[in-house]
Amino acid sequence: MKTIEACFESLTEVNRSKFITHLVPISQYEGLQAKLKAEHPKANHVVYALRYLNEYEQIVENSSDDGEPKGCAGTPALNVLRGEKLINCAVLIVRYFGGIKLGTGGMARAYALAVKDVLDISGLLPYEKEIEYQFVTTYSEIDKTLHILKQYGITQYNRDFGIGDVSWIIKGSQERIEECKVYLHTISNY
Repeated sequence: MKTIEACFESLTEVNRSKFITHLVPISQYEGLQAKLKAEHPKANHVVYALRYLNEYEQIVENSSDDGEPKGCAGTPALNVLRGEKLINCAVLIVRYFGGIKLGTGGMARAYALAVKDVLDISGLLPYEKEIEYQFVTTYSEIDKTLHILKQYGITQYNRDFGIGDVSWIIKGSQERIEECKVYLHTISNY
């Protein structure tokens, strides 16, 4: 499986119709369709397809044709995501009609091409399952802990500053967390 960590955008033109495709991490999907509709008021459609893993490690999929003929827009976009085994991402396609009707088959091919075009410029990464790990340090160990986290590429963390200690929750790939834990245990309060 593959995923992305950044947003990507591409433009595809088919028979004078323009398809502006946005590939985003699933965490940035919420509300994006409405935002794109507001940014592109003259666009005819804002189609989407998404795939993500739920809390039970099951793949959840959804798509919308947004007024295009049923199954001619969202489903072809979703099929490209499936074919690339992409998860935890969404693709949104803003379509400006160019005056030439594409037909249902032509439309399905155009939406699939738009998704393939954005995938060609995106930085696909191998998917790594993320886990959380909790531990406690003293205030004097904060800098050393931050240094260790940085060394292992762990950038997602929350700290709760208590009266005499700091409670940490870090999130990262299982492999990185396991490697990092070895060094975190060298700090006295772990």
